This record gives sequence, structure tokens and C-alpha cells, in this order.
Amino acid sequence: MLHTYTTTQFIKSDIDTVWDFMRSPQNLAKITPAHMGFDIVGHTEGLDNMYAGQIIEYYVKPIAGIPLHWATEITQVKHKEYFIDEQRFGPYAFWHHKHFLKIVDGGVEMTDLIHYKAPFGIIGRIANALFIKQQVKAIFDYRFKKIDELFNNGK
Repeated sequence: MLHTYTTTQFIKSDIDTVWDFMRSPQNLAKITPAHMGFDIVGHTEGLDNMYAGQIIEYYVKPIAGIPLHWATEITQVKHKEYFIDEQRFGPYAFWHHKHFLKIVDGGVEMTDLIHYKAPFGIIGRIANALFIKQQVKAIFDYRFKKIDELFNNGK
């Protein structure tokens, strides 16, 4: 069973500034909680500008500080409109994340749409109900706060 999480945020900035920040996978560390231990590994050249087919390899520590190896592929990019990343291997049985940017009055509206599936069948469904969905929400709540601080002066 797939689970869905969606969040939308208004950013008081122009599309060029927002896109320049979002298109760089290296900025993920700036908007990921420190306790997650987000660390890009492997090939890091070209990580200042994403492109379709790009593989990003990193470690995260989502549970009890245990490092997990995760690789995502940027599967689609439409300049200043959206990009999609998909897990190739990592902690989820399935992870598909769409990032949409839309120019609106006074700034940019950013929407994240995530579809994911926990591993291990029924055990994963129970784990999702107990903590995974709360953890996903907490990560994106943190991102919301950090983006608000970076672009909206924390207001």
C-alpha cells in the first residue's frame, strides 16, 4: 500500500532565486534535520545543478542513529517548474517525490508530493502507523521551517 504526503509553502522570493536553491542537491543538507545525519557520498561533481538521470548517493540516519545507504535518481526536470526524485535503493520499498514550483502573486508556491511504501509488508504498514508517517511529516515540517527562515525571514 502506498502512502502519500503533501505539503505546500509560500516563498517570498522570485522563481530564479528559489529554483537556484532547489536545483542544487547539495542544499538538501541545509533543509534536513541534523539528527538525520544527511551526508552526500560518492561522486559529488555536478551536484550544483540537477539533471534528469542524475544519481545522488548519501547516508541518512532515520532510526536510532543507524546509518542507511540511500540512492535517488532525478528522473525528470522541467526548468523552474518541477523535478522528480525516485529512490533506487534505500530505506523505503518505494519512494517517489515530486517538487513543484509555481509563480504566484508576491512569490513562489512550492508543493512537495511524496508517495512512499514502507518495506517488510505488514510489519512496514504497522511501522508506518507507529512512526514512519510521523517521521516523514517531521522532516518536511523541518524543511518548511528552514525554507521559511531562508526565504521569508522566519515569518
